[in-house]
Amino acid sequence: MRLLRSTKAIKAILSRSYSNSRSTGKMATDIKFNGSLTRSDPQLQPVLIIGQLRHLNLLKFGHLASKLEPRVTEETFKTAIACLHPAPTDKCSLYLDVATVAALPLKASRHNTASRAHAITRLVKNHVLNVNEESVVLVCERENIFASACAVVRAFPLYSRKTGGGNGCKSPTADGGDADATRSVVNVEFIVIDKEGCIEEKPLSQDELNCLQESARSIRLAARIVDTPCNEMNVDDFIENIREFGKELSLEPLIIRGEELKERGFGGIYGVGKAATVPPALVVLSHEPKGAQETIALVGKGIVYDTGGLSIKGKTAMPGMKRDCGGAAAILGAFYTAVKCGFNDNLHAVFCLAENSVGPNATRPDDIHTLYSGRTVEINNTDAEGRLVLADGVCFANKDLKANIILDMATLTGAQGIATGKYHGAILTNSEPWEAKALQAGRKSGDLLAPIIYSPELHFSEFASAVADMKNSAADRQNALSSCAGLFVAAHLGFDYPGVWMHVDMASPVHCGERATGYGVALLLTLFGSHTNCSLLQSIAPTEEEPPSKRMCRD
Repeated sequence: MRLLRSTKAIKAILSRSYSNSRSTGKMATDIKFNGSLTRSDPQLQPVLIIGQLRHLNLLKFGHLASKLEPRVTEETFKTAIACLHPAPTDKCSLYLDVATVAALPLKASRHNTASRAHAITRLVKNHVLNVNEESVVLVCERENIFASACAVVRAFPLYSRKTGGGNGCKSPTADGGDADATRSVVNVEFIVIDKEGCIEEKPLSQDELNCLQESARSIRLAARIVDTPCNEMNVDDFIENIREFGKELSLEPLIIRGEELKERGFGGIYGVGKAATVPPALVVLSHEPKGAQETIALVGKGIVYDTGGLSIKGKTAMPGMKRDCGGAAAILGAFYTAVKCGFNDNLHAVFCLAENSVGPNATRPDDIHTLYSGRTVEINNTDAEGRLVLADGVCFANKDLKANIILDMATLTGAQGIATGKYHGAILTNSEPWEAKALQAGRKSGDLLAPIIYSPELHFSEFASAVADMKNSAADRQNALSSCAGLFVAAHLGFDYPGVWMHVDMASPVHCGERATGYGVALLLTLFGSHTNCSLLQSIAPTEEEPPSKRMCRD
């Protein structure tokens, strides 16, 4: 009888919470990171506990009593842990589904992240209740705090235009939530396991919490931009987002757009975007602190919509092309958090923005454009547009910004998903040590990477043209297509470029199903973590370990 009354009471509380959510159309979610476990009653604030089984077995009831009492007893807790058999995951209710413990996969291969980040995201999506306030407790080792936290964040996308109870669409706020929606709170808290298998008593520092909070904001920002359709996220709207985040950093963007692009020689960006009603743009945010030793440029493909141009996509291939700005979105988020975390070298974010439209002014196959590099390109496929805008971007990073490390990020090829799958982005680079660093950063951040072939002497001939310096699409589409696409970009930087060039193709991991993932933000923050003043990012930044092998290119 007592259990029945408890069940009815909880259902009444949750019913009121769900009712609040429905009445406002969409419950916007705020994510809050806490340094240690706060006290809460699961009947009022549901809790989901996630960890690897070996870590959960280290816990005593006292470690979690503040989240479980008075509803869960020590005996119930021990029995639940003993019942977990992850294959690959498993969960057990501790109290009427408002207190749940979940075990992550037992194994993670060398090409996976030790944090099991993708499993964390799935568990959170499937088992949080979306009520007014709840908690997610992560039981993990210190080196997996960042990746685990980012994995939770990916489960809570911001963008929605669902009207719920027929109240009509809401006006979005700066973070993409509804301006007048009821806001729910998800508290993310940690139990940290040290290297000796003991529970750390020291809570996360304020510096670490600030890093997690800013990273969460940036991941959700990137996902919101990618999820937003082009009628709300055209080039003007993207520039406004850049302005807003630049203003928070006291930075004014450099903007070159429209006919000025043509006059200044940016034939790639101009040629791709000139048919759209909203003109294309090259936008740059620059952070240049005193005492900087290196200059790093992040170049993002920002095609706000890709019809394919006159080489138009089919009716099943075109839906989802709002995601073609995923590289630029990730770079905006990563740049913002990196500066917030005290980036101590020169850092530039270069956004190559355009809408690839069909119209009277559209680029035609057979047209020849002169790009910012001065090299001419014969267009044989207007749907191979991303490499054209990136070519202008990386050339600008070299010629004008004098960057010695250039990384471009793009949803560049459908072939990427075939080559490296839907979880791993593809990394192509002229530097084997930086390839090793990037792969390590992928495992540490949860934004996984896999290498693709860098061999310009074998593959660049695919772009041979009888009338121009090159074509923009490979002759043989069965020949390492993702590598070839990246090499087109590198050719405008120059294969003799003395600095480091990295190309990340993330066409598949930019989304999971119909929602964006914010892929790339955590990867970039981890890869360049040693350039920040943030202890958390420094601790997971790639080390200077030797690459698997050293190979010299001999004449």
